[in-house]
Amino acid sequence: MEKITLDYPVEIGGEKTKELTMRRCKVRDQKAAGKAGNTDEEKETILFANLCSVTPEFLDELDMLDYQKVQETYESFLSPGKKSKVPAD
Repeated sequence: MEKITLDYPVEIGGEKTKELTMRRCKVRDQKAAGKAGNTDEEKETILFANLCSVTPEFLDELDMLDYQKVQETYESFLSPGKKSKVPAD
């Protein structure tokens, strides 16, 4: 799992979120996102929301620089030799 510190925290329902935690992706996560989204953008948002345990609507509120951090974290999981700092459950 990787922590992602938001440069632009998101406030929803009076609660401010300054950090996300993303877990590594499994094949079943990719399949579920593929079935749930109509466009590539929707599929990606659904996948990332699932991996970060937030709603897709939450991710829609992210500043693009913070969303780029989410994308980069996901991509880092796909790089050879990249290991999570925290073991997956």
